[in-house]
Amino acid sequence: MVISNTSPLLYLYRVGGLEWLPQLFDQVWIPTAVKTELEAGIKRSYDVPVITNYEWLHIVDPKNVPSEWLSLDLGFGELAAMALALENPTHIVLLDDLLARRTGQAAGLNVWGTLRIILEAKSNKLIERVEPWIDHLQRNGMWISHPVKQRILALAKEI
Repeated sequence: MVISNTSPLLYLYRVGGLEWLPQLFDQVWIPTAVKTELEAGIKRSYDVPVITNYEWLHIVDPKNVPSEWLSLDLGFGELAAMALALENPTHIVLLDDLLARRTGQAAGLNVWGTLRIILEAKSNKLIERVEPWIDHLQRNGMWISHPVKQRILALAKEI
């Protein structure tokens, strides 16, 4: 089971990998805050997924958000996804933002990002190589440092 923030859904959608999620996980949850962020993007004519087109996405909201997280510079989607993961500790939470990732890891959450999904897609034979997907992510606005790209390629045994 996985809980996603907005950015992994957005990036996977833009590179054609969003359909990997139901192939990799039994259930995919998003909080209403993530749905709201995506709907705001649609209203601004951004290239974002329309949630209602993906029947495998389930809207699930956390009961509460830890008050100490509210002072951090995090979006509502990140806060809600992490809070939901805190209430469901066996679930993976998908986060790309560095502050969100560090906050989630400090809280003991199992944090993955979009790049981990690409590695898992290769591991599960959904794709043959990760490098073209990383390049595609970069062309679609995801900033990936050279050392991170090299580490991902090494993990994928492509260098």
